[in-house]
Amino acid sequence: MRRRRRLVLALGTVTLGLAATLGLAGCAQVPEDPDERAEFQALNDPLEPMNRQIFDLNMALDKAIMKPVATFYRDNIPEGARRGVHNVLNNMREPLIGTNDLLQGQPHRAADTFGRFAINSTFGLFGVFDVIAADGGPKYHGNDFGVTLAVWGLPEGPFLMIPFYGPSNPRDAAGKGIDWYIDPTDYALQWYVVIEDARTAGDILDGRTQVLDQLDDVERNSLDFYSAIRSLSRQQREGQIRAAGGGTTAKPLGPVPVVQ
Repeated sequence: MRRRRRLVLALGTVTLGLAATLGLAGCAQVPEDPDERAEFQALNDPLEPMNRQIFDLNMALDKAIMKPVATFYRDNIPEGARRGVHNVLNNMREPLIGTNDLLQGQPHRAADTFGRFAINSTFGLFGVFDVIAADGGPKYHGNDFGVTLAVWGLPEGPFLMIPFYGPSNPRDAAGKGIDWYIDPTDYALQWYVVIEDARTAGDILDGRTQVLDQLDDVERNSLDFYSAIRSLSRQQREGQIRAAGGGTTAKPLGPVPVVQ
């Protein structure tokens, strides 16, 4: 039943992404002035009014719920414990990351990823300690099916601000749906509902905690917070895609979404 719900959710997300790719861009009002048209195309945000409303909703939820909880977590849980939680969550993602490494034609990178998972899951006590990186071995890198679709040549489509999640695009929305369904760790935990739910909550809390100061700085120093988030999210994604295409590891910027 749980896998069936996950399949419905994944297919719904994929459908949303594909529908947006095929339909939303054609509904945009393209400016007639050449300079305005060039800026419009560069921003690739034909749904900006709606996206801004969703962004405002996400920000309101973040300030009411996520930011206070993440701040409490950071200020009251010892750093070593938080680092251990972060490492465990990273370790649980590595089977999916390695799968996408393979799909992107990077077998050596995939071997490093699966090797990290095997050793950190045993000698690192289920990933609490990243013994591979500590010994100078390959470091953790993020990867997902949205990046895989980009490496395969699928265009990103228009910029989207997704409710309760954050900045994205149709290609990444479709990729997220596929990741939700193919994640090997989810299959392994499907009969352990409490652990799977704890993992989801941990991902949300850890992700928000990682960017507490970053997002505060961006909001404080930007004239238009929405535009700044849109730009930063694209820069981060482009770096991940370039790294995947070249088989290198992009420096993680942390999750940009305000609510995730």
